[in-house]
Amino acid sequence: MPKASEIKKNSTIVFDGHTCIVRDIERSVPQGRAGGSIYRMRMYDVVTGAKFDETFKDSDMLPLADLVRRKATFSYVDGDQYVFMDKEDYSQYLINKEAIAEEALFINEETDGIQVLIVSDVPVAIELPMSVELQIVETDPSIKGASATSRTKPAKLTTGLVVQVPEYIATGEWIRINTEERRFQGRADR
Repeated sequence: MPKASEIKKNSTIVFDGHTCIVRDIERSVPQGRAGGSIYRMRMYDVVTGAKFDETFKDSDMLPLADLVRRKATFSYVDGDQYVFMDKEDYSQYLINKEAIAEEALFINEETDGIQVLIVSDVPVAIELPMSVELQIVETDPSIKGASATSRTKPAKLTTGLVVQVPEYIATGEWIRINTEERRFQGRADR
């Protein structure tokens, strides 16, 4: 059973008898206290979808829920559901748009390395690869010779995500994005 300080984003824990997925973690160190850090976690109940915040001390023990990770590919959007297909047995997983709103900004038909997280036979979330390749649909014109400077400009990608890119990058180019930091990593190998 891990401590609260060892819990990561997208971990699935059992809290008050409910299976919850941790969506966000804020760590704070209170001043003037002879104690450890405080972790404020935003969690979602995987059954009801209810979201709530809870605060834990770094030494609080939190039991992990049984979680299965399945390699999948994005298939299509059906109303309020994203449909993913299992890479091994070709079964489909339907996940509500709201449950993966942040991750959806990194998903297109070519995204490889997606894992569907399943708790009690219910798909509850996805885990993205460390980087994805997306195409720029809108940005300011590129500036020749700008590779020597470190100035950036905003670029809108096919999924609606906006990231800062170097000035020499142009509309239509494919780029690699770090999914954790939401940052430009470089041009894609295309």
